[in-house]
Amino acid sequence: MSRHFADITCTPGVRDAQQRYLGAPLPTPAGKPEATLGDRERTFIAARDSAYLATVSETGWPHVQHRGGPRGFLRVIGARTLAFADYGGNRQFVSVGNLAGQPKAALLLMDYPNRRRLKLLAEVQVLPADVADPELVAAISLPGAPPTERVMVLHIAAFDWNCSQHITPRYSAAELAERDSLPKP
Repeated sequence: MSRHFADITCTPGVRDAQQRYLGAPLPTPAGKPEATLGDRERTFIAARDSAYLATVSETGWPHVQHRGGPRGFLRVIGARTLAFADYGGNRQFVSVGNLAGQPKAALLLMDYPNRRRLKLLAEVQVLPADVADPELVAAISLPGAPPTERVMVLHIAAFDWNCSQHITPRYSAAELAERDSLPKP
């Protein structure tokens, strides 16, 4: 856990729970206070074809929505910034509406075959595609996809590589085909 992730997530209630269940609060990790994406994070993010986006409503209720596309649909556009094209989907706009009232979100990126998970906390800007920077729209647009409706820009506040202990390996059809095409020993 990065120091900044612990600073954000280890609230007094979390520290109280750690005291109650562990006998002492966990120490705050040392390290950089800012959340700068390194090569490991950039490579991991570029290889993902899906993510879970968690937002909170104006009434305090959480909402988790799946986002996906081809590998690399989630683009690293800066040392602390990600972006992706957003489409109407089920036309409910729960995430978009939640972000209008509370622009903070969590993103969970999974690598099931290798049992790895990256958690990101971010401030999110939702930009209509027709008013967003055209270069940004071009950078996040997906080949063969309908025109981008909105651009989601995530300003990373913190990230954490999470424990792999309870991640069950799962494989997409593409991952199975890739695995089956490898030479047999």
